[in-house]
Amino acid sequence: MAARSLGSGVGRLLRGLHGHSGQSGWLLSLSRWTTTRFLGSVPAAAQLGSYPALSAQAAQEPAAFWGPLARDTLVWDTPYHTVWDCDFRTGKIGWFLGGQLNVSVNCLDQHVQKSPDTIALIWERDEPGTEVRITYRELLETTCRLANTLKRHGVHRGDRVAIYMPVSPLAVAAMLACARIGAIHTVVFAGFSAESLAGRINDAKCKVVITFNQGLRGGRVVELKKIVDEAVKNCPTVQHVLVAHRTDTKVPMGNLDIPLEQEMANEAPVCTPESMNSEDMLFMLYTSGSTGTPKGLVHTQAGYLLYAAMTHKLVFDYHPGDVFGCVADIGWITGHSYVVYGPLCNGATTVLFESTPVYPDAGRYWETVQRLKINQFYGAPTAVRLLLKFGDAWVKKYDRSSLRTLGSVGEPINHEAWEWLHKVVGDGRCTLVDTWWQTETGGICIAPRPSEDGAEILPGMAMRPFFGIVPALMDEKGNVVEGGDVSGALCISQAWPGMARTIYGDHQRFVDAYFRTYPGYYFTGDGAHRTEGGYYQITGRMDDVINISGHRLGTAEIEDAMADHPAVPETAVIGYPHDIKGEAAFAFIVLKDDVRDANVVVNELKLAVATKIAKYAVPDQILVVKRLPKTRSGKVMRRLLRKIITSRGQDLGDTTTLEDPSVITEIMSAFREYEEQRAATN
Repeated sequence: MAARSLGSGVGRLLRGLHGHSGQSGWLLSLSRWTTTRFLGSVPAAAQLGSYPALSAQAAQEPAAFWGPLARDTLVWDTPYHTVWDCDFRTGKIGWFLGGQLNVSVNCLDQHVQKSPDTIALIWERDEPGTEVRITYRELLETTCRLANTLKRHGVHRGDRVAIYMPVSPLAVAAMLACARIGAIHTVVFAGFSAESLAGRINDAKCKVVITFNQGLRGGRVVELKKIVDEAVKNCPTVQHVLVAHRTDTKVPMGNLDIPLEQEMANEAPVCTPESMNSEDMLFMLYTSGSTGTPKGLVHTQAGYLLYAAMTHKLVFDYHPGDVFGCVADIGWITGHSYVVYGPLCNGATTVLFESTPVYPDAGRYWETVQRLKINQFYGAPTAVRLLLKFGDAWVKKYDRSSLRTLGSVGEPINHEAWEWLHKVVGDGRCTLVDTWWQTETGGICIAPRPSEDGAEILPGMAMRPFFGIVPALMDEKGNVVEGGDVSGALCISQAWPGMARTIYGDHQRFVDAYFRTYPGYYFTGDGAHRTEGGYYQITGRMDDVINISGHRLGTAEIEDAMADHPAVPETAVIGYPHDIKGEAAFAFIVLKDDVRDANVVVNELKLAVATKIAKYAVPDQILVVKRLPKTRSGKVMRRLLRKIITSRGQDLGDTTTLEDPSVITEIMSAFREYEEQRAATN
């Protein structure tokens, strides 16, 4: 394919695909508010007030707070008539009703009209020093050609499209192309197995899959097309697979397969955008649940986009001209909100990071910061803990003076990692925001900023609710816990624009998962502590979901993946603290009596989890036991297993419901023997 046939900008983008290669504060004064694009339309009384006053207005008068913001921030085809209509008792959530707009117009066209040559994307490819810059004009042209390609191959408004691609400009264009024509994208992390991919494709009933021939990450080749081929064998709704090329390697092309670049070359660089209702679906993103079946969370158009854009601007103190560096994968919600939609709606320059923190060495992040002059850096505690172990020299080797804001996402950050990120990476002068939010929330809900100018930031604490987020802590009886220095289940008592609207195809599951436990409240699944000063600290998950390297995963999913092994009648998986990953999976397995070699079975189970879910889901440790601790009703008491492996075996709490309490002694003995064997081999 001649790249020039796509136009100079898109051609350069596609040529790039084949390469192998102290704080500024957040002023709440009237002058600052009225010079920002976002809050210029907040009522004058609120503008003159403090952060608490603005928070109070957002909580007490949602329509007055969010209505003007939506009107003045987003580009509308048709104005909305109702700001919000929400009822947590039934799981009904609606924002900006009656309004119509197109998300891709908000992310692309409006900026092309004003400053077409502004850099939209800096693609930091796997090999350092081979970055590719894409302007807003070039990204719009690419998006339109891809949108027209989708339309030519039968994708219409409301159809679902699976995107199985690593971080790249073409992946961003694929998301925006779906948004432009009213199709619904579901991005599947390009580390998931064929079986996981097929499950998501089938649940969403996707008509088209978009992928690359191969991926590159950390100097390794990932056979993406081969995984897609395996997946679509079991996906009857898939009519076409659009295959782009990240490398020059040729891959087998079957009856469903279409060479994407060749098709795009034949399409026009303009595409009329669909006018979408505010509450039409924008995308689905699958996240783990405690039942073992991933759930497709639905996010819609206007509310999600407004919330992503507003949190991007205010939490990170984004200014026009900044280079925003979120190193998350687009397969996760962080990549959706803070690599793609939030920054692009704000007209920002956003970095797409294809590689790993340690490729080719442990200085990769900081060399990238120096070379690209990144102003805001947003990453996961897992990576920080990993890099901390390599020492300070890799950081100090590079100039990080461009940095103003550092951000942490995906899981609570421990004190040591926070201090290292703040003092070593940020030289003690950068604002560090530890952000709490979820796939379900759409955007950041609790973070140290925004706040009063110069307000304190406490290490390892998310601290302050964002505007419109009204947290509540609940006790075991479902009562609201008042005051400070208290802990409880973290709930949110009022709807906000960015939150998920339903679980695709199963609204009752949505209601049961998030609104039934504490009627009238959204239950996050996390526990939290509120300090005397009213700040919030997240204490971790309260259900059977673990957080491995920032990726939420239901323990039931891992158990299901192992349950098919003929030699394993029972399994129980729990999460436990891990120095690098934050949490890791520990599996207890019961083997049949006729098993001769337990090690063979253990290795087969690890392979099964990697094949059915992903490599990161493989349990770090697997312990063979004779039986599991169960109640008289047959429920496995995972709480006891967790205490045994975290050295709290002497503090098991109430065990009266166990069918046979002697099982605890059995398991503790097996665990001690297991630990001694590990110590001897290390």
